[in-house]
Formats: sequence, C-alpha cells, structure tokens
Amino acid sequence: MSVPIPDVSQEQIERPLEKRPTIHPLWLRFTHWLNALAVVVMVGSGWQIYNASPLFGFRFPSEITLGGWLAGGLDWHFAAMWVLVINGLIYLFFNGVSGRLWRKFLPLSFRGVFNDAKAAFQGRLSHADLGRYNFVQKAAYLLVVVDLMVLVLSGLVLWKSVQFPLLTALLGGYDSARYVHFFSMLIVLGFIFIHVLMVLLVPRSLWAMIRGR
Repeated sequence: MSVPIPDVSQEQIERPLEKRPTIHPLWLRFTHWLNALAVVVMVGSGWQIYNASPLFGFRFPSEITLGGWLAGGLDWHFAAMWVLVINGLIYLFFNGVSGRLWRKFLPLSFRGVFNDAKAAFQGRLSHADLGRYNFVQKAAYLLVVVDLMVLVLSGLVLWKSVQFPLLTALLGGYDSARYVHFFSMLIVLGFIFIHVLMVLLVPRSLWAMIRGR
C-alpha cells in the first residue's frame, strides 16, 4: 500500500514565501527549464527532419515544425541536442552527488505504482506535499530519463551510424534506429502531456518550480 501524504498545516500555508522551505534547489529549476526548452526545439526540428523522409503515411504540418526545410531542421536539432546532453549530464551529476536521486525516486515498486495509479484514477491521491513524489511520479520521471537516453543514443546512430557500429548493431541497424527514435519521441510527448495536465490540476507546483518554494 502507498503511504498517505500528510496535509499541509495552516501555519505552512500562512508562512511568508521567503520563509518557506526550499522544495526545488536552483540547479534543479535551471536544468528543468533548460531541458524543457531543448526538448521543445528538438521535437519541432525533429518533425521537420521526419517530413523529409516519413516513416509512416503522414507528415507533420509545417506550422508546428522548426527549421523551414531539412537543413534548417538539422541545424536546430543538433544545436538543441548538445544543450540536452550537457544539461542532462549536469542534472544527473547534481542528483547523484546531492543524494536527491535516491531520496526522491527510490524505493520504487510495482505494487506502489499500481496502488497510487488506482488512487489517482479514483481522485484519492493527495498532492499536499509538493516536495514528495508518489510512486507514479517516481516511475514517470525515471522512465523519461531513460527514454531521453535512448533518444540520444538512437540519434547518434542516425547521425553517425558508421562511427558507432556497435550501437548501430544493438539497435538493429539504421532503419530500426529510426523507429526507436520516433517512438521514444512519442513517449516524451506523452510524458509532457501528462506533466502539463498535472500542473493544470495543481497550479502551485508551477510556482514551486519557478521560485523553489
């Protein structure tokens, strides 16, 4: 069973903002927003690249792509890629050295995810404590971190398949890597959709990610 999250006390609610405890440190907020920007640029430019050689029988509308044409899309995509990789390494480094990775995301269990998902669908999952992640949040954040790694690795195959022969072989070849890259992108979009939906349901979580408190 998941552990119920205690309600916020009236004293905590009335406490001035500058005296409230920090939920999200500065490095986390910085990497979060920079990562969000990089992902948006990569998705938009990736759709432009996709349109040059579609995998399926559709193309993305030009109004939601970035780059204007194939070369422009590639320029934006590679620029955002470096931001995503460097920013991601900084995020993982600070999560590791601060111990936040283990405190926030572990332990994780299938039963805990199932129980919290069930409670969420029944409207019984509390969001009183913004500094504590439930099992569904833990699983979602870890999933998107792994998925972003897969996106980068499959992107390397699409960019330099000859220079990364082992990685190309592990992904089943160049053509297979294109599908891995595409479906990994869909997972990111699914995460973003649910993430934004949760922010709309709990608006103060957005303020916490801006101010840290």
